[in-house]
Amino acid sequence: MTDAPGVPSMMAFRRISTTRDQTAESDRLHAELTQSVRRLSEAQILTEVDLAEIAEITEQVRVLTDRLRTSAREDWFGMELDHDGGGREHGNAVLGLRNPFACATGAQAIRWTPDGARATLDLGPLYEGPQGCVHGGIIAMVFDQLFTEAAASVQSLGMTANLSVSYRRPTPLGRIEFAGRMDRVDGSKRTLAATCHDADGVLTAQAQALLIMPRWISEDAAWPKREIDPALGIGVS
Repeated sequence: MTDAPGVPSMMAFRRISTTRDQTAESDRLHAELTQSVRRLSEAQILTEVDLAEIAEITEQVRVLTDRLRTSAREDWFGMELDHDGGGREHGNAVLGLRNPFACATGAQAIRWTPDGARATLDLGPLYEGPQGCVHGGIIAMVFDQLFTEAAASVQSLGMTANLSVSYRRPTPLGRIEFAGRMDRVDGSKRTLAATCHDADGVLTAQAQALLIMPRWISEDAAWPKREIDPALGIGVS
């Protein structure tokens, strides 16, 4: 198999060397750390403490950062091959367990449905664009990941070749519902559609995407396994 120029091998997974129990405990503690850093980031945006306090907290954060860096990967997290054969992508900007910016984690994880994928997200201060509203780029980013998940849910892996988003109205910060489905598979091409609704059920954005299965991705490539909830198998309109 030949990789695309400049693209890391999609099959170059690091294999987990720890036991299932050790892996579960590591994930639990890293998830707690990630949640703590996310809360810190939100507090940093909203804080109005005095400048002397800001200076002291900055030094404390610098010390903690240096402690974490005493033993760290040199570049990116990449993909790990889990005990069940699925992939672990903890650095992912949308759903990475170790990424404090990732919004689709824990109870808000993306779920597979019979014909695609869905997610109920709580997007707060970290994702603001226009005043009180979600940044349009965040909406597009979630759509991008959702399309990949929707394709994987029906065993049609692919990578985004084209993504088109129609913003119908601003999306208020808060609870957001995303839903995506596979429309058509034609050889290596996958065509998908998705919607975004705000907490009141109002449609705020729609998207379409074309995913392609590159020649350098094996048809049996490992992929993260998500929870499947048939109750969420509602079509996208």
